[in-house]
Parts: sequence; structure tokens; C-alpha cells
Amino acid sequence: MLKYTICFIKRGNEILLLNREKSSWMGRWNGVGGKLEAEETPMECILREIKEETGIEVAKVAYKGTVTWGDVNASSGGMYAFVAEIPENYSYHTPLKTDEGILDWKKIDWILHPENEGIANLKYYLDTMLEDSRTYEHHFVYEGGRVLEFTRIPQAEKATVGN
Repeated sequence: MLKYTICFIKRGNEILLLNREKSSWMGRWNGVGGKLEAEETPMECILREIKEETGIEVAKVAYKGTVTWGDVNASSGGMYAFVAEIPENYSYHTPLKTDEGILDWKKIDWILHPENEGIANLKYYLDTMLEDSRTYEHHFVYEGGRVLEFTRIPQAEKATVGN
């Protein structure tokens, strides 16, 4: 079982991102999420993390697969990935400073721009999560914080991650 969750909250053509105050990905924009607690399912975890980090209560989230990683010289890990959609007229004013960092709505085109160095590794997989109904394992191999390899592997069946 993986230890972490991440969610991309979509409102129209924007995603609510967090510029992280702490590692990992300190100073970079990424989705919201966190570490699973004992006896918690990934679904329970991501709903709790969304509420804790943003104050938003989402009705449902869609499981989109996993993001896993390994470093040629160190550890490996992974997270369960989700997408939540909220209405375009949902009022949530940003930027908003929190204990975790700064929350702000970012346009999808800005997030995926190939020259955007201020985001985590989202340009490799976010578009697939937003546009494809299938689930995937998105796997990275890093060396010294640099992506050496990225693979996208379809998950055989629509996995369940608990209620």
C-alpha cells in the first residue's frame, strides 16, 4: 500500500494548487493531499486532506491511478491520485496563505506549459488524469531530483481505493 494521496481540484479551466511551504516539492506548485493515517483508506484520506488543507468539502472525487517514483541512489514511494470537480461558480478566493503553503487557482495551460519550472512533475501526467477516464500508474525514476525516466502504465482494471 502506498503512503500518500494527491488531488487536483478542478474549477472550469483552473486547478487549485498548493505552493508547498515544506519538502517535498518545497516552493513548487502541486495538488493537495497528504499521508494516510492508520486504518484509513486512500479515499478517506484524500477527502480529509482536501478539507484540512483547503476547507473545501467535495461531494466526490475520481480515482485516477497512482504516481510512483524511485531514485537511482535512494528510496522509492508513491501516492494515490484523484481529481475532484467543483462548479465554475464556486467561490473560493485565492491566493490564500495556509500552514501548508499558498493555495491559488492556476490555469491548466499555465500548469502544463513546457517551460514552467515552478510546478512539480505535473506536466508529465496531469493532462491524462483530466482527459482520460482510464487509470494509470505514472512512474518516475529520478537522479539528484532530475527526472531520468517517465512511464505511464495502464492499470489492468479500474481499481477501488475504498469509500
